[in-house]
Amino acid sequence: MVAQVELSEAEVDRIFRALADQTRRDIMRRVLTEEAAVSELAAVYDMSFAAVQKHVAVLEEAGLVTKHPRGRHRIVRGEPERIRRAQLLLGQYEDIWRARIGRLDALLGEPKGT
Repeated sequence: MVAQVELSEAEVDRIFRALADQTRRDIMRRVLTEEAAVSELAAVYDMSFAAVQKHVAVLEEAGLVTKHPRGRHRIVRGEPERIRRAQLLLGQYEDIWRARIGRLDALLGEPKGT
């Protein structure tokens, strides 16, 4: 059984909306490994600096990353605790489905006429 996680519906929506985009998932992968300046991230993608800033802002709004100043740069750091909470939520959904499958298996395993 997975531990219960307390996230509001709005938080869940923000997290999964943020992670629904391939670029944002890639940014998450990068900044969970090592923090990076927004300008460093922008250099990796075939899009404008402003577009990368918008992706980072969506991740920040979801609580998946934080930004802090370092000199003239804005450094982006992944928030593994928030990812862990999302993972726990998915684990809860998995528990629900496993229980349903278990009940179905039990029902299908019963002899006919019972």
